[in-house]
Amino acid sequence: MAQYRNMDHATLAKRGFLLGVGLFALGALGELAGPAVVGPLPGWGSTLLTDMEALGILLGLFSPLVFGIVMPLVE
Repeated sequence: MAQYRNMDHATLAKRGFLLGVGLFALGALGELAGPAVVGPLPGWGSTLLTDMEALGILLGLFSPLVFGIVMPLVE
């Protein structure tokens, strides 16, 4: 258990949140600008961008909760 005590929870929470925001922004930008730039997107491309948005929201919400609140309390 001693190997987990040196984790920087604040940095992990911030980076996880920023990764979630980045995923959401890329997914939303791709959904809006993709068809305007390259024409209609194939089904897998639209699904990928929609999944990026959903994963970005979940990661942005749960990363600070898990790494900022739960993990420090568990240690």
